[in-house]
Amino acid sequence: MEEWIFSVADPAQHQLAGVHFFSVTKREPQGEIEFLITVKEYARPKEAYLRFFAQTDKQTNQKTMPFTPSGWGDTLLKALAECVEAVNRFPYEGPPPR
Repeated sequence: MEEWIFSVADPAQHQLAGVHFFSVTKREPQGEIEFLITVKEYARPKEAYLRFFAQTDKQTNQKTMPFTPSGWGDTLLKALAECVEAVNRFPYEGPPPR
């Protein structure tokens, strides 16, 4: 356990989270689309399985019903893997890459 989680004395008043960044590239007909994934590691989650939350910077399925890929987990790997799986669930229909 890392010491930073003890920096909040009253978890009822503060929701402290460490932040991790990852990138995944998805191949689409219009080219490769890069998704930036931000994973928040909550110091004192309300539930143990909600310790890590991953979310992308882009949506998919924009023309039908926009969807923001995300994932929860009790480990960083679970949340990240769930988020990457969600990236692949729908096509990217936004502007083409530069």
